[in-house]
Order: sequence, then structure tokens, then C-alpha cells
Amino acid sequence: MENLWNDNEAKAFLSDPLSTRVYTSRLLGRNPALVLHGGGNTSVKAKVTNTFGRTEDILYVKGSGWDLATIEAEGFAPVRLDVLLEMAQLERLSDSDMVNLQRSAMIDPNAPNPSVEAILHAFIPFTFVDHTHADSVVLITNTKRGEDRTREIYGDRVLIVPYVMPGFVLAKAIYRMTRNIDWKSLDGMVLMNHGVFTFDNDARTSYDRMIDLVSRAEGYLEKHAQRNRNRNRNGVLDVDAVAIAGLRKVVSDVRGAPMLASINTTPESVDAASVVAGTERLGPLTPDHVIRTKRFPLIVGDTPEKDVATFVGEYDAYFERNRSGDLQRLDAAPRWAIWPGRGTLVFGRNVVELRIVHDIIGHTTDAIATANGLDGWTPLGEKDIFDVEYWELEQAKLSKQGAPAALTGKIAVVTGAASGIGRACVEALRAAGAAVTALDIDEQIEKTFDDKGILPVVCDANDTRAVEAAMEDTVHHFGGVDIVVSGVGIFPESQTIAEGSADTWDRAIATNLTSHKNLLQICMPYLMHGIDPAVVFVGSKNVPAPGRGASAYSVSKAGLTQLARVAALELGESGIRVNVVHPNNVFDTALWTDDVLEERAKHYGVSVEEYRKNNLLGVEVSAKDVAAMVTAMIGPAFAKTTGAQVPVDGGNDRVV
Repeated sequence: MENLWNDNEAKAFLSDPLSTRVYTSRLLGRNPALVLHGGGNTSVKAKVTNTFGRTEDILYVKGSGWDLATIEAEGFAPVRLDVLLEMAQLERLSDSDMVNLQRSAMIDPNAPNPSVEAILHAFIPFTFVDHTHADSVVLITNTKRGEDRTREIYGDRVLIVPYVMPGFVLAKAIYRMTRNIDWKSLDGMVLMNHGVFTFDNDARTSYDRMIDLVSRAEGYLEKHAQRNRNRNRNGVLDVDAVAIAGLRKVVSDVRGAPMLASINTTPESVDAASVVAGTERLGPLTPDHVIRTKRFPLIVGDTPEKDVATFVGEYDAYFERNRSGDLQRLDAAPRWAIWPGRGTLVFGRNVVELRIVHDIIGHTTDAIATANGLDGWTPLGEKDIFDVEYWELEQAKLSKQGAPAALTGKIAVVTGAASGIGRACVEALRAAGAAVTALDIDEQIEKTFDDKGILPVVCDANDTRAVEAAMEDTVHHFGGVDIVVSGVGIFPESQTIAEGSADTWDRAIATNLTSHKNLLQICMPYLMHGIDPAVVFVGSKNVPAPGRGASAYSVSKAGLTQLARVAALELGESGIRVNVVHPNNVFDTALWTDDVLEERAKHYGVSVEEYRKNNLLGVEVSAKDVAAMVTAMIGPAFAKTTGAQVPVDGGNDRVV
């Protein structure tokens, strides 16, 4: 493992112990083979002068919710060291009481909650303490001869701690083990099935020791593990996007809330999935991963709905075998799946959860494949894993979570998304929690949004094959389609019927009508598996109130509205709502250039400002106003409405 210490880089962090702690913590956090998504923790002991002029010994320990890769000084919770040392001498203490006591001993009430391993950090008699969940070390401890192999690698320079539940019981167990130990004789500790600790009074030395211990484990694996990763002999099989959408719908139903899904179809993922699927006993790489991944994956076969039902049954049995007291069962929905021959899928309420689970199972499947090349993957027993999944501290976190945004877990497709109403709809839907695929013919779409929850796709709405590919990408990326905002459109040059060209007419019909029909047809199989599926077509005031010289535009938009009405009739029995929004004079769109505005205002004999507010309410209508209506039409307020046409125009006297 590469040692990332850089003397020039470190200079900016060596002014005080806490700054130095920030630097080496980030070095650990940069390597996902050491810590993943908030895993691991670090600490530093320092002296602080309080308000009364007295010096106190303080443990600065990583706070809850912070990630080592990006941690700042304020990410460390400052706890009075004497209180933590006194807590270590208690015989019994619930983890909830431990958290409360630790918090009461903080010198900054606004700091994050201290790590649950703060007591352990406190009695390790060194200034700097580093703790990681290094893949290679934990992998070795998750094999049949894990403890023997660990001794073979490290000899007596490392204290080996049998697995104990994190929190107070772990701290107490190690406290008892080390009462008479010579800490200077140790380079670190290996906690079976959990992780690695190193320590020293010098930050760099503690970091160097961590890299050395992990490197020795990696070297052992290179020498002894026979990695058979090519178990799948048929290559990557085709993945039916509609099947993914159907599976995601079933999993969401079990969760009781919309979930996203994402598939990894790389050859490496397919091979790893094949190895894992053939492993008799599955379990997470470290127990804390169970919060993200559940204890075991869903195995997808020829009947996904039955496979999910089997998973739920197995989870129910697992819960009943291990429950005690009045524990309430968590949802039984899988968090990842193995699809033999096709890859791995992950499920999550949002794109952040998808990314985290993807990362975790990538490390987990690699570890299982490697462990099988030793003497077999042997994770913790289910009771130990259950105890972490139903840990009182984790339950407390769940109870404090606020309500998610209204469209969390939903998946939307928006066309004409690079500017104007389309862009505003993308932003509004994303703000409401939806994952969004943003389609536009303009290549600028790829640079328009900086958000992992938005998938930008350069796509000509008139190119059916391109639209089909975009929808498949959407399903592979997010898991399905629940929402379609069909907003692409053009406003051709003004021509009377007498002077109108066939080209102008054909372009308007193709873009403003036919492309919408094609999009709807392509999305229908996915919408059939959608969660409260809804379609909104962006029409125009010109439907109820056409204008002279705009026959191509008005007729194409009228045809679009009629298409929506027929779609509402045909799709209602499938629970798919289809509605239309009719904007008028939305001036912050590409259609309305300064020259066009001035020309239209002059045509009506008014100023540009008067023309902007030429409606019954005397207000200007923006793209955001239209997007707000579209978002509302998708949401619960319109849950029992289909076939509706809603104007967003400030009131038009030709329509009213």
C-alpha cells in the first residue's frame, strides 16, 4: 500500500496537534481500501486552557457524520479525557448512556457526537490513535483460519482482539486485556472481523505503522491467495431494462417507499457476482456494513418477483431467530442483488445511497473472491451481525431522520432540458428529491448540471433509436421511469397558411407532436412498472387560443394535447396519469430573444415591460413558475387527476 505522506503538503498542518491530526486522517481517508464512507476513526490527545485558566486534557476524536477523507478540525469532538478514563472503569454501561455521558463531557456543545469508540481511544496511552477497516486485514480475519493467519503475519507485535460488539463492551473488553500490557511492545491491534488500530506519540509514525501493517497483509494475500475470478464462462449476458424496472418496483413495494436501482455490468462485476453466488455462507466485510447492505444479497433468477419474496421470507426468519424483547423489524427490502451472468444491482432511496452501496459491495465481492482463494470466506455469525443491524444506537439514528423530499426515490425523464422550461423542470424535480435524466439535442446539456442525481444525455428527440438508448441508460443508471415531462418543442418562423412551407410544417409536426408520441411509446413499458407513474406534456396557450401566422406551431401543439387526452384514456387503467400544462409568454426561454420581444411588443403597440405582463393578473410568467406547476401535477395533489389541461399564463382573456 502506498504511503501518501508528503513533507511539503504536511508543512501546512504541523502547527498544532489537531491540525496534524486532520492531515493524517485525510491520508487514511483518501484510500478506500482503508476506510469507506464514514468508516474508521482517529483521535489526538491535547491540553486545552479553559475559561477559568485551568489546563484540561482533551481527547479530540472523530465526530459522528464526518468522513476521514474530508474531515476538518471541527469534525473532531472535544471530550474531557478524565471522564472517558473514568467511564472505562465502569462495569456496565448501555451504549445510549455512554453516548449521553460522552456528550456531557464535551467542552463544545455544538460539536458532533464523539465516536462510539472514544473510550477505547482514551485509554490507549499515546497521543495519536488511528483506526481503519482495512480490506486486506479484515478479509484475512474473515477466513476459517483467520486468527492463525493474523498471528503468522504479525507475530507478537500486534494484539489480536476476538470480535466484540462495538461500543462500551468493546472498550471494556480491550481495557481488561491491556491492564498489564506493555503498550510500547505493540505496533498495533487487530480486531477480528472489525479492523486495525495503530498508535504513537508522533502522528507520522502512527500513520506509517498503519500502512506497514496493511501492506504486510496485502503481501500475504498476494503470496497465498489463489484468486479465481473467472468463474463466469458465458461472458456478460444481455440485461433486459424492463426486467430491471420490474425488479425495482417489487423491491420498492417491499420497502414501502420508492427506491432507485443501479446495475453494474462490467465483466469484473459479473465474474465477482458468479463467485459470490456460489459461496455457501455470505455476510458483510465488516459488521457495520450491514446497515447499508443487509446481511445477504438478493439472488435474482428467472422469476424476480418470487426471488424477492424468498428474500423477504429469509429475512423474516433471520429476524425471528435473533430478535429479543420488543424489537421492531426493519424493512425487509434487499439493498443489493446478484444477477448471475449479468452483474450486480444496488438499491437505495437516493443516488448517495446507491454510490455508497456500490462501493461497499465492490470491496465485499472482491474480498469474498480472494478469501475463497485461501480456505474459504467465513464471516461473523448471523447473531453478531444482527446485533449491529439492530443496535440501539443505529435505531436512535433512524428515529431522528427527518421526512425525505416528496419525490425521493422517484425517477424522471425530461426532454428539452438544456434551457428554459425543460431546465427549470429538471431543477424543480431534482429539488423535490427525484433522480432525473435530462435529454436535449444541445451538447451543452453535458455541462449544464453538476449533480450526480441528474443524468445528462445528448439526444435528438426525433431520433427514435437515440431515445430508446437514453431510456435504457436511465434504467441502468436509476432503475426505471416514473415521471415523463415531455417538453421538447420548436416555434417555427411566422407564416400564414397561404405562404407556409412544407418544411416548416413537417418540422413542427415532427418535433412538437411525433417525437412526443415516440417518447411515450418508448417509455410505456417502464411506466407500467413505475411508482405512481405520471406524464406531463408541455402544451401551449395556442391550443385554446391560436394566433395568426402560427398554424404549424398551433396545430402541432393541439395535436399534442389530443395525444395526451387519448393517452389518458388508454393508460388510466394501468394507473398512469397523463396531464397537460399550457404555458403562455414564458420569456426566459430560448424562443424569446430580445429582438422577438421588441417586435411583438411593437406589434401590439405596447412597451416590452407591458408586453411581459400582458395578462389578467398583470404578472410575468417564468420557466420556474411552469416547472412548479409541472412538479405539482406529478405530486400527490394531482394523484387522482388525469386528462387535465392546466394553464400557467397569468390569465388570458382569449382563454378565460
